[in-house]
Amino acid sequence: MSARSSASRRKARIGRPVCFIIGAGRGIGAALAETFAGEGFDIVLLSRGPAKLRGLCEELHRKTGRYVAAYAADAGDEISLKQGLDIARADFGDPQVLIYNAAASHPEVPTQIAPERLVEEFRVNVGGALMAAREVAPAMIKAKKGTILFTGGGFAYEPSMKYASLSLGKAALRSLAYTLAQELGAHGVHVATVTVHGITQTGTSLDPARIAQTYLWLHRQPKGHFDIEKIHK
Repeated sequence: MSARSSASRRKARIGRPVCFIIGAGRGIGAALAETFAGEGFDIVLLSRGPAKLRGLCEELHRKTGRYVAAYAADAGDEISLKQGLDIARADFGDPQVLIYNAAASHPEVPTQIAPERLVEEFRVNVGGALMAAREVAPAMIKAKKGTILFTGGGFAYEPSMKYASLSLGKAALRSLAYTLAQELGAHGVHVATVTVHGITQTGTSLDPARIAQTYLWLHRQPKGHFDIEKIHK
């Protein structure tokens, strides 16, 4: 299904529960889309290459009957990310769930990272998460409900010399989740991070489908019982 659909279809979608996934793709992104679509959510996938997600959109629509669409958005570019979110909200309305699954990484030791590269990756690993949360928070605060979830990583606890930039980013993302949870939790908005220790692999404890269920579990938590972090090993 194309990102820009007819006015009649757009009208039909507004008001239905929708989940926005930033940093969509195969693996955790696809598993999240299928899990939340199966729960009755329409799905918006935002990535730098939305054309590559056309097959996934069609597949999920056939499986679940939900609207699934992909939009262009560069998580490391504030203007691009805001534009993608604005277009998606015009088509689907404000999301009840926002999942930030984007990450940028190049294997480099600390002394070899160019400052420009560090800043560039930080924009994706942390800046985009904050930007996206700021965009959706007002509507969630007004509704006194909503869920914002981040994909964290084990490097936040065990930094890797070979992935110094990503280690810095995941540590900062975890801190962002905790501080946002303090701020927005008071308004009924659930902010949490799913910290994945290791490389995802089907059929293991780090199976993307299994990890995706944790996001859904966090979303289902009632007010007063919000967890801020769930760790997968």
